[in-house]
Amino acid sequence: MSADILVSASVVTYNDINRAPDTIQSVVLNTKRHPLKLYVIDNNSTDGTADLIESSGQAVVIRNSKNLGFGAAHNIVLSQELGKYHFVINPDITLKSDVISDIVDYLESNPDVVMATPRILNTDGTEQKLPKERPTFKRLFLGRLSDKIRSEYVWADKEITEPTEINFCTGCFFCIRTDIFKKVCGFDEQYFMYLEDADLALKAKSKGKVMILPQFCVTHAWERESSKSLKYLFIHIISCFKFLFKWRGKYK
Repeated sequence: MSADILVSASVVTYNDINRAPDTIQSVVLNTKRHPLKLYVIDNNSTDGTADLIESSGQAVVIRNSKNLGFGAAHNIVLSQELGKYHFVINPDITLKSDVISDIVDYLESNPDVVMATPRILNTDGTEQKLPKERPTFKRLFLGRLSDKIRSEYVWADKEITEPTEINFCTGCFFCIRTDIFKKVCGFDEQYFMYLEDADLALKAKSKGKVMILPQFCVTHAWERESSKSLKYLFIHIISCFKFLFKWRGKYK
């Protein structure tokens, strides 16, 4: 594989001084085979996150004057210099290998794949069971009450051992071909946070395959804020209704 493929990545931060610097360092130190252009878009943090990351010199820091939310903040990089492949990374992700280059090399060998995510691990090394099916009212709402429905949504009972096509690509860590990211106009900014990743995955699927690549992995210190905070639960519910209204009748 060519070692001169420029890759870009963006991390959106909001008062993440206790975790984002470690994420940035793990991304920079582990990405070795391909040159990386890393952007941090800070949503008006008040804890010094942007200052600390900027002082490290490891990323280009873009400061917002207010909290734009997840998708809108990531979309800012669409006007910046991007690589052939672009990664969206949460500020609570840790890399322990050159997974970015690994995924790039896979996409170089599989031109029909437009978007991909690796296996996501918990901090204890167990696999994080995240959604892989298209969101529906049943899965989004009844899945909170039924283990069976939730298991169907996240493929809890499936052992994924080889690259597999999915319908929902998690926003905590994924790669998308930059030309596709631009063609679909990035994230839909009507979502402040939650479901914008599912929305983007469905748009990307109109251009090619969306895959999970279990041979590669990253660690995600998942906090599941919507299950702990009424504020984030409310935001999540609003996003669910926006998603269902937008995609109504467009898939079974």
